[in-house]
Amino acid sequence: MKKFQVCIHFTMDEKFMKAIPAHRDFVNRMINDGRIVHYAVSLETLRSWITFSAESREDVEELLTQSPLYSYWDYEIDELFVVDGHHYRLPALQLN
Repeated sequence: MKKFQVCIHFTMDEKFMKAIPAHRDFVNRMINDGRIVHYAVSLETLRSWITFSAESREDVEELLTQSPLYSYWDYEIDELFVVDGHHYRLPALQLN
C-alpha cells in the first residue's frame, strides 16, 4: 500500500464541535482498520495532518468524505515517497 499525507485547514463553529465525537469514532475505526497511520491536530493553527495507507489518491478522497467534519475542510493530498520513524524500526535488543 502507498502512503498519503493529508494536510487539512479547517474552521470551527458550534456544529463542528458537536460533530467531534462522531469524527473521533471515524478516526478510531480507520486507525483500527489500518487505513490511518498517524493523526494529529493543532488548534493553534486550525490544521490537521493525517497519514493514510491506501491504494490511490482517489481512495483517500473517498475515506475523507466519510468524516462528519468533511464540509469544514480545505485540504491537500500528497503521495509520500519515504515514511520513516521510530515506530517503523525493530525494537532495540536488551541483553541480560
